[in-house]
Amino acid sequence: MMVRRRFPLVMAAAGLLTVSVVLWAPTVGSTPISLARAFDPALDWQANVDAQIFFVARLPRVLAGALVGAALAAAGVVLQALLRNPLATPFTLGVSSGAALGAMLATAFRLEATLLGISAVPLASFAGSMLATAIVYALAASQRRGLSTNVLLLAGVTLNAFFSALILFVQYFADMADALRAVRWLMGDLDVGTLAPLAGALPLLLLSAAGMAVLPRALNLLTMGEDVAASRGVDVAGAQRLAFVSASLATGAAVSLGGPVGFIGIIVPHLVRLVVGADHRLVLPASTLVGAAFLVACDVLARTLLAPVEVPVGIITAVVGGPFFLWLLVRHA
Repeated sequence: MMVRRRFPLVMAAAGLLTVSVVLWAPTVGSTPISLARAFDPALDWQANVDAQIFFVARLPRVLAGALVGAALAAAGVVLQALLRNPLATPFTLGVSSGAALGAMLATAFRLEATLLGISAVPLASFAGSMLATAIVYALAASQRRGLSTNVLLLAGVTLNAFFSALILFVQYFADMADALRAVRWLMGDLDVGTLAPLAGALPLLLLSAAGMAVLPRALNLLTMGEDVAASRGVDVAGAQRLAFVSASLATGAAVSLGGPVGFIGIIVPHLVRLVVGADHRLVLPASTLVGAAFLVACDVLARTLLAPVEVPVGIITAVVGGPFFLWLLVRHA
């Protein structure tokens, strides 16, 4: 009953924060713009520099940041409950390294194929993430009962190391310019200039969101152990599979859109828990909204900190997330 009373307040606060940041972010940059001019229908589009900066240079990037941040934060919540590990992140299971390997191969071999306006790098990145997901799932599902969380974790760590080695191997033989492009992408890159990549990732993100929407009660019980969850009527194997697939799909789509932006999936869920408690009926939706606001704010900092030079957003999140991660290690030691 208390959760029902708090839910509207928590969602209103998180939603207000997210909407405020998303509306504010496109107005900030090295070049000041006038919103009145940007939205003035009387001005010719070709001559309206404010409108071009707002709608072409900044708005798609802000929306991409919101989608990526929301997906990674939600995936972090789900995986921390699934693995019963407060230090788990969306990249624990090797999905991000698989995506990075796909992007590296597309860059090194200069693939030019496009699909529905989406270039080869995000397509190859998503394909690599799904390959990693399939490998980890096949290994964990080989157990007799449900998914083995120990196998999930071990397989993910092993795949991370293996794919990282392959990335370095490809990078070593790649052209210097291609290697630099790939390294920049690996730092986290929200340089999105059109809505096509967002439209391509959105159906996958909505599908993963639909799967996560039915999980909060099961996640609450899974954090107490599989036996406890089963005694309370939870289909443990089904909930584990849905949690793993939903989180992996969200991570793969997010990484293909913005690169492997680290620490979102660990910072945001724990910050939200400090405010609203541990109930996943509040933590999961609130983390989704706060994750969107957090990454958009970090991207604004990345664009303006050393303007006109842009800092990769993954560096900003790492600078913020590194000390926070160490604090969590000490706190949970």
